[in-house]
Order: sequence, then structure tokens, then C-alpha cells
Amino acid sequence: MNGEPAFDYLIVGAGFAGSVLAERLASVLGKKVLICDKRNHIGGNAYDHFDAAGLLVHKYGPHIFHTNSADVFNYLSKFTAWREYQHRVLASVDGQLLPIPINLDTINKFYGLNLTSREVDDFLDTVAEQRNPVRTSEDVVVNRVGQELYSKFFKNYTRKQWGLDPSELEAQVTARIPVRINRDDRYFTDQFQSMPRRGFTHMFENMLDHPNIKILLNCDYREVQDAFTFGQMIYTGPVDAFFDYRFGKLPYRSLEFRHETHDRERFQPAPVVNFPNDYAFTRITEFKYLTGQEHRKTSIVYEFPQAEGDPYYPVPQPANAKIYAQYRALADTTPGVHFVGRLATYKYYNMDQVVAQALTVFKNIAAAEAAGALSNGEIKPAATRTVGRNRVHNKPGRRPVLQPART
Repeated sequence: MNGEPAFDYLIVGAGFAGSVLAERLASVLGKKVLICDKRNHIGGNAYDHFDAAGLLVHKYGPHIFHTNSADVFNYLSKFTAWREYQHRVLASVDGQLLPIPINLDTINKFYGLNLTSREVDDFLDTVAEQRNPVRTSEDVVVNRVGQELYSKFFKNYTRKQWGLDPSELEAQVTARIPVRINRDDRYFTDQFQSMPRRGFTHMFENMLDHPNIKILLNCDYREVQDAFTFGQMIYTGPVDAFFDYRFGKLPYRSLEFRHETHDRERFQPAPVVNFPNDYAFTRITEFKYLTGQEHRKTSIVYEFPQAEGDPYYPVPQPANAKIYAQYRALADTTPGVHFVGRLATYKYYNMDQVVAQALTVFKNIAAAEAAGALSNGEIKPAATRTVGRNRVHNKPGRRPVLQPART
């Protein structure tokens, strides 16, 4: 091989971060890329597929695309046509289904009032409980809408979701949720709100359909990193796992998904219904609203938060931020490895934010490449794997599959 790596980049993880970077590196810079994933599919948590009834479902819960970034939307539009979609959520509270985020209709129906938009702000001022300074998720909500709305809509939902009281979580958890004084019942207000017309997986297939990209599924990168030679690594997995939990394990919340198919056209009156106070699950999603699919049956999913399982949500507490800061410092001084995405940066990102981050990382790589900083001769030995060729080390019962992008 004349000392040249078989691949220019090994990318760990075939979700948004890894797939965007694989596509950019291959199509713009002409790099040879090997992308591997522990799961048996591409697309990460955004993976969707057709179930036994022929319904398009999101395996890992609902993924709703929305962004204010024209750059992100235009980039993804290279790989998918879109279906316009504006997401709506209802909350089951005291026997009523009420709009969430809280808006004028929520307040009027909950309190049995008939306020106008001009009057509702004054009303909220009378029920709000001022917190100064605002430090926790509880402070954020109570400071805006008072104890009663906080207790009915947020407190128990947050406890189920995070396994912690809102008073134990940083303000950012509930700061994302607006309170509206009009009747806008859209969950998001971003400029671009759409769903991939043929699903997320189809979009990922198009993104990774390049002769310079090879995909290895059903394997941990540690099992194969010595079987292939490569130059740089892009890592999108848990940052603490990469460093063998040197500073301790970073906590995450996970989810259990229970999918059901029902022999009727509609199951519920909205795409998502939240259950803040009843049942062990937090919400039910009905996928046909999201996909626009016409079918005589319908598919739903229940979400049960839990501590163990696949990592989904970093737990926003000061102690965890301190642990991550240690890993971040280590990552910043690790040569030849780029840490990208939710798990690698221990931050809850929306899909568009992950795409934006990946595009920024690519721009930095391209700029450094143009300046000659990433030439093969300057790659530090620790970043280059040259042990073995065409050898794959597997855990028992696992079978990696090397394949082109189409899955």
C-alpha cells in the first residue's frame, strides 16, 4: 500500500454527524471513507422503516425536522424531497387534551376563562411566582406561569423524563419550551418545518451513496480499527467510552419504545399526546401524522423513560458538566480525532444543530487541508492505524457487514 492508509477517514457512527461528514469528505475532498456503526442500519436514532403492516415508523421515537438555518435545509435538500409538516402536541391534563406549549387556548380551557391575547399576559403576571435568580428548570416555569400550571404540565412529566425533580435540573431543560399569549398551537415556529418525503432512511441512503464511502455495520469500531488502515478518525459516540471512562461515566437518560399497530385509520387526535401526570409513559406518537402515509391501519409508539439502555439525553446537572469538561480537555488534545455530535460533545442537539455542527467541522477540516495541515506526512503516529489488513475481530455472535451505502 506504499505507506498510504486504505481509508483517509474512519468515521464512528452513521447518524447525522457521521453521515454528513462522510458525504462532504467523499464528494468535496475526494476522501476515502469507512463509516462503521454498532447497529445494523444507518441513520442513527433518526432511522425509520416499514413495519409488518407496511407503515413507515420511526424505530427510536418521533423525529421532527425543523430549522431556522437555510444552509442546513438547503444542504439536506440535496438528498431528499420534503413534505411540509407543522408539528402539534396535546397534553392530557385533568381529563382534557390541551395544547402544549401553553398558549391562550390552554390557559382559557384549563382555568375556564375567556381571556384575550391582551389580557392573558396580565393574568400570567398574577399567577407567576417570581424567582430571582433563575437557576433551575422549576424556576424557569414557575417564574413564568406559576405553581398550578407548573404542577399540571411540567413537574411530573419532567420527573418521569429525567428521573429527577425539576428543581434538580439546570434551567436549560424547560427554557426551551415557550409560553404563548396567542392561539399558535404549533410546537415549533422555525422557518423550515418539513419531513423527508420518503423518510429519513431514504435521505441517509442518498447521502451515503458515493463510491468513496464504505459502510461497516453490526460492529464496534474497536473491533475493526486494527483491521483497516486509516488516517484521521471522526468519532460520534459517547466521549467517556472513547477514553475508557477515565473520569467516570457520564449519565444519560434512555428510553424504551413500545410500538403497536392498530386496525383503524386514526388512534388519537394529534400527532403526539403527552401524559404528564398519568401512566409510566410520557407520550404517545402516531406516525401517520408525521409521514402523511395513507393506510387503513395506524402505528403508534409509547415512550417509557429509563436510566439504563441506549444513551439519548445527557443529564444537565452541574456535576455532570464538570466531568464532561475533563473529557473535553482530553478530546481537544487527542491528535487525529474529531469529536462531533450529541454523544461526543455531551450536549442535547436537535437534528439541524448536529448537521450544522458537522458542516462547520468539515469547513475546518477543508481549510486545514488546503493549508496543508492535514497532509499524510503531518499526521501524528497516534492517529494512524497500520496493524493488519483485511482482518476483522468480532465479539462472539456479531457479524460485521462491509457494504456500499445502499442498505
